[in-house]
Amino acid sequence: MRLPLRSSRIFRSLLCLSQTTTPQSRGLSGAAMRLVQFHRHGDGGIRVGVEQGEGLGVVDLKAFDPSMPSTMRELLELGDKGLECAQRALASGQCVLERPDIRLLSPVLAPEKVVCVGMNYRDHCLEQNAPIPKEPIIFSKFPSAITGPYDDITLPPESQEVDWEVELAFVIGRRGKHIKEEDALSYVAGFTVANDVSARDWQMKRNGKQWLLGKTFDSFCPLGPALVTTDAVNDPHNLGIRCLVNGDTVQSSNTDQMIFKTAALVAWVSKFVTLSPGDVFLTGTPPGVGVFRTPPVFLKKGDVVECQIDQLGSIVNRVV
Repeated sequence: MRLPLRSSRIFRSLLCLSQTTTPQSRGLSGAAMRLVQFHRHGDGGIRVGVEQGEGLGVVDLKAFDPSMPSTMRELLELGDKGLECAQRALASGQCVLERPDIRLLSPVLAPEKVVCVGMNYRDHCLEQNAPIPKEPIIFSKFPSAITGPYDDITLPPESQEVDWEVELAFVIGRRGKHIKEEDALSYVAGFTVANDVSARDWQMKRNGKQWLLGKTFDSFCPLGPALVTTDAVNDPHNLGIRCLVNGDTVQSSNTDQMIFKTAALVAWVSKFVTLSPGDVFLTGTPPGVGVFRTPPVFLKKGDVVECQIDQLGSIVNRVV
């Protein structure tokens, strides 16, 4: 039966409405991409780009479309519009910069919040004979702690016990409060690698044993190398995760050891604060940190720390 013209238009409108109001279970744009922030050598301006593949050339998004913003946070604030433009830029093969011509920065700079989760790996709890938490243990770093994937970690003179912590990080892609766990992944833009560098003396012995100061010295949050969108990650809770110091493996586990996974963390934290595009979550570390070794081992000048997560890449930071 053929519908009258007016009825046909109404039917198509209702069909489109139902399609656009269906909740998204993952990500924002449905596109698998590796988004980066970078400087061009000789130009101090921040740019956003899309990697053609891990370690390959980078498409300069603003060169492809001058209306696009220059920072990741601004790109995420555009929602699907920004990510769809990035997808078109990647497909075009235009405006490609070779890796030797750029310096990668942290995928996100100056986020509104850096939310951290303590004691979130079962095997990490076991190594310190600690009970499994019944609810997420939340603390924070100041955004000024963020540094790039290949930048130096600076040992502060105030601490003699600086330690490593490889962590899976994720970045919020849209604004939300009181987010339901079943909807939470639609608020996540993607995943990246983090090192939650920690001054154990300040974390565990000083400042009333509040964790903030020991976690938030300048350069204590290397991030990168890319923001890998949710659709480019098969299962963020089944990824190999490793930390190497001077080439020796000190941490090796899997994100399936996480107690509170991404959706649960988004739902929990959004009970207390409004989440905004660009907010960074560090989701906890597996066993193998220096403080729980016998005897304890801490970072020293000249050490090289490499944090690796399958499908996301690696960050390499020299200690100075």
